Amino acid sequence: MPARRPVRAAVTAAAVGLLTVTAAGCGDSGGLRAAGATPTAISPAKLWPDLRPASSPAWPYDEGSTETVKGITVPGDDIRRVDPVAVVGAEIASDPADYGADGAYHETADRMKQCTAGGGGARCPLLKPYYRDLTGDGRDELTLGFRLYPTNQTALRVYTLEKHRLVQVLDDNDAIIGVELAGRTVIVRSPAGISGYEYRTTWAWDPERKAMVFSRDEFLRTGKGRHTRTPVPSASAPASASAGAGAGAR
Repeated sequence: MPARRPVRAAVTAAAVGLLTVTAAGCGDSGGLRAAGATPTAISPAKLWPDLRPASSPAWPYDEGSTETVKGITVPGDDIRRVDPVAVVGAEIASDPADYGADGAYHETADRMKQCTAGGGGARCPLLKPYYRDLTGDGRDELTLGFRLYPTNQTALRVYTLEKHRLVQVLDDNDAIIGVELAGRTVIVRSPAGISGYEYRTTWAWDPERKAMVFSRDEFLRTGKGRHTRTPVPSASAPASASAGAGAGAR
């Protein structure tokens, strides 16, 4: 997995400028006043212009793939009439490496046997299915999620209807905090290794590839984090000061 980087919007300078103009206008006749000198715009500096561009990606990101679900029929071309339990069962049957007795998700296969029709049951790993038009063709797609036991991951799948066949257009496994459907995008929230932050990955429908493709990856602050490592005292610091610093760290 590549390093994810935060996307930041620099709006502080604009906000400060607005407050300055507002404060200057209080108590006067409403005339405009100068807010000070405007910083000179600086164009981006291009680094290493002679560096040869890379010809292949450094990381194997899934850029969008599709797969026809075998063994599943769509009654009346209505995706809402497809049994979600049967859809997950078809995936399990097609991938014994992951769901077999020695597979990473073998417990999911065992628990799926306890699902009732439509996905009910206390130990059933299948989550509630959702239906929404994610492709813009006026028909609903099926969004499924199911827990990948014994790991802490959750499988996220999106299916559409194409030529009377059920086609998988999104296949993602991740440690998930939450999932949101916004317009024709799927937003996945995942925990970060740094307290107070999380990853948000967006998948969007691509009409040319006819798949949900990776479109944005954000590293966002969600609250006040905690220090996860005790500061290491300087080698030149006195022993008493070092001991005090270590005792006070949390």
